[in-house]
Amino acid sequence: MNKHKLTGPILAGFGAGAVNGLFGIGGGMILIPLLGLLTDWKDEEIFASSLPIILPICLVTLTATAFTGPIAWKESIPYLIGSTAGGVLAGFWGRKIPVQLLHKALGLLIIWGGVRYLWP
Repeated sequence: MNKHKLTGPILAGFGAGAVNGLFGIGGGMILIPLLGLLTDWKDEEIFASSLPIILPICLVTLTATAFTGPIAWKESIPYLIGSTAGGVLAGFWGRKIPVQLLHKALGLLIIWGGVRYLWP
């Protein structure tokens, strides 16, 4: 990959890492639109690449957060169980969903989250 082709992924990764670090979550929501905007990747490549990209970002955020204060591990267990089950099911079914539908679903989730936080 030449230097020019690295710029888009690096900027998208920076944006996802910054959002994840600031808010503790949400890097993947910014990563997918940024990869679409800043790279020439196909939609299928973007969605397939987002998981292996976001996992290390989340681990870095978790590590950095652990250095700044306590992490509520005990309170997190029920969410970890549910998210594991949801992740496994969605991982198997996700490739069967048309990419355009995934784009629309992600867009709606981003809008819903934004509106929810603007007017709590």
